[in-house]
Amino acid sequence: MKTKIFTQIILLSLIILSCSDDDTSSNLSQATTTLSFSHNWNGTTVTNADFNTIQFTNQNGEILSIERLRYVISDVTFTTTSNEVLDLDNYNLIDVTNGTNLNLDLGTQIPPGNYSNVSFTFGFDNDDNSQNYLDLNSASFNVPEMLGGGYHYMQMDGKYIDNNNQEANYNYHAIRAVDNPGPNPTFPQDTFFTVNLGPVSISGDTILNIEMNIAEWFRNPNTWDLNQLNTVLMPNSSAQIMMFENGQNVFSLGSVSE
Repeated sequence: MKTKIFTQIILLSLIILSCSDDDTSSNLSQATTTLSFSHNWNGTTVTNADFNTIQFTNQNGEILSIERLRYVISDVTFTTTSNEVLDLDNYNLIDVTNGTNLNLDLGTQIPPGNYSNVSFTFGFDNDDNSQNYLDLNSASFNVPEMLGGGYHYMQMDGKYIDNNNQEANYNYHAIRAVDNPGPNPTFPQDTFFTVNLGPVSISGDTILNIEMNIAEWFRNPNTWDLNQLNTVLMPNSSAQIMMFENGQNVFSLGSVSE
């Protein structure tokens, strides 16, 4: 991934620990931080045990199922109260379908202290999206070159009951918005986005519980009509921009536990 300006974490740790007694310093220097991702539909917990059953109602009134849900988050960043930026330059493929990578262990990279904001990127920024990731290649998370290459930001697939009261497929796939598919695609706007979780305090082993409300992908600010926008959405830049807009309110910090 691209070279980042990474705040001198070791120096920051020493400054913080110098203000503590020896016993406390020893304990805090070993504190680990974990991001834990959970999923819900308007407050009702969703796990892979709830997949493959048509049971969720979106804002437009369609009833749908989820059969696959996986997405990438990258560039986890902690900002100190003095505006120093700790950019971890990492990524994680969260696969709800298989129940893998729901927890991202940051280890002891984050010094104890108060932080004005924790953030991450949904998907990849354009520089990171141009890199080669063997694990994502193996997971078939790639985007075809005619659509700009790189990787998906999210794949959510399932079925819904259409206007004819029949089961139909939907493929809600988020990628970099693209026009003119082919040998020379163009990109009307960026569709990755930053998720700001707000302030946190790290005083020991800490778990940041991050919640995705899946229903938000279908409702705010764009009420999603699955009868109109169901499949072949990757080459549809207008649909990708709508996903980008709806994604702004999907994630939130549920709780911080130690």
